[in-house]
Amino acid sequence: MMAIDRLLDIGTFIISILCGFLFIPLTLNFCKAKGLYDIPNSRKLHHNLIPRLGGITFIPSMVIAALVAISTLDSDPALEQRIPLNLWTIIFFFSLLIIYVVGIIDDLFGLSARIKFVAQIVAATLMPLAGLTINNLHGFCGIYEIPAFIGALLTVFVIVFISNAINLIDGIDGLAASLSLIALLGLLYGYDQQGLNSYCIIIAGMAGVLIPYLYFNLFGKAEKNRKIFMGDSGSLTLGFLLSFLVIKFVMVNGHAMPVDAHRLLLAYSLLVIPIFDVIRVIQHRLRHHSPLFTADKSHIHHKLMSAGCTMHQALLVILAMALLYIPLNLWLFGLIGITGVVLVDIILYTSINLLINYKISKAE
Repeated sequence: MMAIDRLLDIGTFIISILCGFLFIPLTLNFCKAKGLYDIPNSRKLHHNLIPRLGGITFIPSMVIAALVAISTLDSDPALEQRIPLNLWTIIFFFSLLIIYVVGIIDDLFGLSARIKFVAQIVAATLMPLAGLTINNLHGFCGIYEIPAFIGALLTVFVIVFISNAINLIDGIDGLAASLSLIALLGLLYGYDQQGLNSYCIIIAGMAGVLIPYLYFNLFGKAEKNRKIFMGDSGSLTLGFLLSFLVIKFVMVNGHAMPVDAHRLLLAYSLLVIPIFDVIRVIQHRLRHHSPLFTADKSHIHHKLMSAGCTMHQALLVILAMALLYIPLNLWLFGLIGITGVVLVDIILYTSINLLINYKISKAE
């Protein structure tokens, strides 16, 4: 059984890559024909007309890859054995569809940040109603089981928070996709270790399409109509899916998923950079009395570029930070526990930001 599960994951991943390499060029041609481009302005870092509908390919690639892999590689003809069609599955995909469609509408016509925020809350609220709640903090700050109502509110908050964290960090080429890919692969490992194979297929499907997206986003030439952005259809979808996967991973469910701080540690460590970045940005905007929903250049990638990094150098620095936090946190956990790990991470991230600020002041 284990062999076929791994084969399904690999098959889904590869098929999703192929779907991405098929769908993204079609999307580029469609955007060119319809004149659908992300227009440069003073806040944005690009200077060419670049399509921003790359994220529209994410859900189709994930779904097609999963269905094709299951139907061709699984000897068990019963599809529901892999992805059960029940009320919970329907609500999850409906919520994901809400976010996906809102992102597409925003990419095509533009939506206010408040409308997108309300849509996120609506989609997030459906999750506790379907039974997905943060019901245990695994000893973080000494807290274990939490009341259902508090857990439901916390669940909605975490979904909206992570969704916006991924959306807001999508400011330079490859950043949101690379951080999401790291998180997805880490969660794929975690879910595989827990034997939750249905979720592994979904994760592999989404991770796969990010490979061709990164190829076109990082290496495509805008003047040849080969470069694309994911847009909100991509970043909001990735953020919502990651938040769902994180909450499901840390949720305590009897003997099948008992209290285990290692699960919380892994989920947190995989997203530590976007989490800390959005917290620091919110703090910066509140301190300067700036509107929370107005974009600015206070994100870590903007600061690194102000300190003298090129866009690709800033990307590599942030990815190195993200990858280093994971083994560091796993090592620290055995010494100081989950609460201590978070405190050390805060001190480390703050120190890095102070160093960047110093570099910026020297460069001015």
